[in-house]
Amino acid sequence: MGYDLELIKVGKVYDNGTPAVIDFDLAVSKGEFIAFLGPSGCGKTTTLRMIAGFETITSGDILIRGRRINELPPERRPTSMIFQNYALFPHMSVRRNVGYGLEVKGMPRAEREARVERILETLDLTAIADQKPDRLSGGQRQRIALARGLVVEPEILLLDEPLGALDANLRKAIQNELKILQKTLGITFVFVTHAQSEALALSDRIVVMNQGRVEQISPPHVLYRRPQTPFVAQFIGRNTILDGIVRERAGERAVVETPLGRFTGHAVNGLAAETRAKLVVPGEALDAHRIDGADREAIAARYSGNVLTGAVSRSEVVGHLAHLTIDLANGMSILLEGHVDKYPRDAFRPQSQVLLSWSPDEATVIAA
Repeated sequence: MGYDLELIKVGKVYDNGTPAVIDFDLAVSKGEFIAFLGPSGCGKTTTLRMIAGFETITSGDILIRGRRINELPPERRPTSMIFQNYALFPHMSVRRNVGYGLEVKGMPRAEREARVERILETLDLTAIADQKPDRLSGGQRQRIALARGLVVEPEILLLDEPLGALDANLRKAIQNELKILQKTLGITFVFVTHAQSEALALSDRIVVMNQGRVEQISPPHVLYRRPQTPFVAQFIGRNTILDGIVRERAGERAVVETPLGRFTGHAVNGLAAETRAKLVVPGEALDAHRIDGADREAIAARYSGNVLTGAVSRSEVVGHLAHLTIDLANGMSILLEGHVDKYPRDAFRPQSQVLLSWSPDEATVIAA
């Protein structure tokens, strides 16, 4: 199978000896939407800039449709890059900004103008084509940057936190447009972001990075539901993480002994018995029950023994949602969210004793 983009053991070491990216492997199919996600300084933007040609690579190879491009300058690569600050020319009209890349490439005027008009219409920019960018809104400037990147018809579009400068409502609207546009055009997108919500909503697969290394590459639902490393478990979503030892292993299930009891979850990466492990329970998987109205034995039987005792330390209602903070015996606090009908304020007041339960299939057991 041919890939649009391949990174093979790609590494970047700065002149002072600091490694920025370490042995990055990735194969991207045509038309995929890939997100690089991780904290600041993890190497995601450096990797994107190496693909674009703005950073040299220290080791490994970058291939686009099977062609090695390590030494190609940016202008000769079949990529286009969109920056967070848009990098628009304030003295040029929208139309000139969009067509600038084609002008630099020396495309004949008639063909250039026809292509610019098509992309302006696609992104609903025709009405403002003769205006200057500095008089336009953030959302309009974002569309202009997208148009300028797409008009050159790149094989791969690279996006470096392109929505970071937008307010929350506008960001959501542009997210929806971006996903529709990508699917319509069928172009491979590689998208850098530090916002989990963007990566989870937009991408076909997410690459989670930490300190220059790839921690996990998975579709969003797999990444969220089945973290493979402690870093991913802490970084993605809102998980309760309990340290323990695997005492039993049967098929895909493992029983983990923790200071708070024995609990069952779905094991990943071939964990063996007596292995140090972490039990990861997503916040959405947890149910709280008032002790005075609950049958602990029945709950334990229903959830394969996955029952914890805790105490409500804080209870808030925001609109139709109840937010509970529940303290465990080991000092850990768990944040729980649910509809007010499920967790009415008068039943889950501070100091209330509760039982927490979860399905074994919803919990993941990973190596510590």
